[in-house]
Amino acid sequence: MGRVFCTILVSFTFNFHYSQAAKKVLPCHDLAEVLKVEPTALYKPHLDASKSFGVKLLKDSKTVQKYISSGKFHKIKKTGKGYRVQKLDYSRAWMVSKGKLMLEKMGARFSKETKGHTFTVSSITRTLEDQCRLRRVNSNASLGISSHNYGNSFDISYVRFNDVLKYNPKMEAALEKVLKYYYNLGRIYYIKEKQQSCYHITVRNY
Repeated sequence: MGRVFCTILVSFTFNFHYSQAAKKVLPCHDLAEVLKVEPTALYKPHLDASKSFGVKLLKDSKTVQKYISSGKFHKIKKTGKGYRVQKLDYSRAWMVSKGKLMLEKMGARFSKETKGHTFTVSSITRTLEDQCRLRRVNSNASLGISSHNYGNSFDISYVRFNDVLKYNPKMEAALEKVLKYYYNLGRIYYIKEKQQSCYHITVRNY
């Protein structure tokens, strides 16, 4: 009886560790399944704009590094005039040059409109692997392709200004005024994501 129990225990232990190892080896996403997800009519212009920059879908860290090495992606500073970038656990502080420039312009304009206040950037460029990790902790994360996957999108919180997490209707109105200004100029698309408490901004290749 003891020998049988021992055999079962060894078998269970082996299978458990094997399954855990397999989880580490297997990719976090199934690209074929991701590509099947159709974007909404509201979101499609964001993806179309993203694809116009000549950046291929960012699958993993290697693809991001390729664009960094070639000079296509530019580093986003943690702080700038009118903005702060929060700690990024599921995205990377790199974007195409027009994305970086637009963020800086928006920050400067917001600072001018509010006499020195700052907004908070909550997400920037994500790979498919980053997106999959995010989905494990946030079921609202996109199941399909995101414009974040091309290096020209970022999110701005509308509940965190001056590094303070608090609903501030005056600051939110000022932020939306800045977004509308650049939208009307044909520079960006944006969506208010209520579940994420942020504005999703995609920079156009103007």
